[in-house]
Amino acid sequence: MRELLLGIDIGTSACKLSVFDREGNVIFDTSKPYNIYFPQEGFVEQDPNEWWDAVVNAINEMFAKSNIRPDEIKSIGIAGQSWSCIPVDKNGNVLSNTPIWMDTRSSYILEKIREKIDEKYIFDVSKNPLNPTYSTLKILWFKENKPDVYKNTYKFLQSNSFIVFKLTDSFSQDLSQGYGYHFFNMEKGCYDEKAADMFSIDLELLPQIYPCHQVVGYVSKEAAEITGLKEGTPVVAGGLDAACCTLGAGVVEVGQTQEQGGQAGGMSICLDRPVSNPKLILSYHVVPGRWLLQGGTVGGGSLRWFYEQFGYEETETAKRENKSPFAIMDEKAERIPCGAEGLIFLPYMAGERSPIWDRNAKGIFYGVSYKKTKAHFVRSIMEGCAYALRHNLEVAEESGVKINRLYAVGGAANSKLWCQIKSDVTGKIIEVPISDNATTLGAAVLAGYGIGIFKDIFKTIKEIVKSKAIYSPSFDNYKLYSRYYEQYLEIYERLKEVMNR
Repeated sequence: MRELLLGIDIGTSACKLSVFDREGNVIFDTSKPYNIYFPQEGFVEQDPNEWWDAVVNAINEMFAKSNIRPDEIKSIGIAGQSWSCIPVDKNGNVLSNTPIWMDTRSSYILEKIREKIDEKYIFDVSKNPLNPTYSTLKILWFKENKPDVYKNTYKFLQSNSFIVFKLTDSFSQDLSQGYGYHFFNMEKGCYDEKAADMFSIDLELLPQIYPCHQVVGYVSKEAAEITGLKEGTPVVAGGLDAACCTLGAGVVEVGQTQEQGGQAGGMSICLDRPVSNPKLILSYHVVPGRWLLQGGTVGGGSLRWFYEQFGYEETETAKRENKSPFAIMDEKAERIPCGAEGLIFLPYMAGERSPIWDRNAKGIFYGVSYKKTKAHFVRSIMEGCAYALRHNLEVAEESGVKINRLYAVGGAANSKLWCQIKSDVTGKIIEVPISDNATTLGAAVLAGYGIGIFKDIFKTIKEIVKSKAIYSPSFDNYKLYSRYYEQYLEIYERLKEVMNR
């Protein structure tokens, strides 16, 4: 009988599901989209029940379209997007949509509480900057704006812990998602009562914290009937999607860095001790004894946005030539010189997270002229996202962090041009893993490690993750990009006051 591992990823736009064997080979995978709601300015939310529906549909499809048997699934791991805040009652019923990581509705609360709390103590404990996108401020928003919901809340859950509950009826909080709370001690891996008191948050509203690979429950009879999974199948706590993705990309040693080019882009640097920087994000890795110093950006979806608005020609060409429209865009952009002949893009399409933490930052094309073509814009988007990556890497290096090569994942990693641009802009070697399922692979490896299929997670990941491409920087291109990068930084500095007005 095969020993298969199920990895589930609750992403921003879709639920991704993959089944792997012990060697990390994909046996089955699928994806089920769901909605993002924008009820008013600053509000970005999702319905966790839609996540669960997507998970159920994906599992049902797995059994319908493959020869996988329920008893072959030996363990389940779940990755999830960060900074959710799901209020549920004692029966696990969702009491309200959850604000997601892009939501900034609690900005006004942040300004009020800054007068009452000891920010230095909070940062010393949590190692993370106060920001309305974190889960802490979202709890306070519910307390102030939806008192009935807050009163009836038994626990606030993260995205992956909600799916864990739906599968097992067990409430949990994994270690890697703890960084969403500013009363979470980043060195000790536990809640800090003094910090929670500063926010007037009752720690009883948070579940017990578990290591990411620990089995926290077993598939219940009800979940088995709905999904077709075998009752009693172990489910581990799982973890932050960026951390699971980092594991699935092969990043487990100090200095290795995962670079993610998706809607929620950024980088995750592997550390063996907590190193904080108020401009960046610090979390536990899903791997024991490791932390991740992270940069989070919002510009990864810029190229898709541009294609959706202006890509009719590429769509038609792709149909005729049986190619991806993004491959057509790559071919055109490759003919444009490095630096896009002075066209510089600031990828602040929904404000920006690290390292500027400016929710009012705007996306900008600077250097537009009659000479510029659509291909110039495509290349400048790629370069602008690479500049944002370099900005985060440089801030991390200012903290004394050593960064070795980058391991690229996400949709952008499929573009040879974009990978080379990022290598040239950052001056770093970029390695691309073979698997396009890094996040679900990471979740599945946690599942296997949790039940003992894998004895050594470091050895296992090195054996499983292989590379399909390596990109080395051109020194000449790096020098050229460095001049444009300085302009990129200056454009924002000169315009940020205008943006905030």
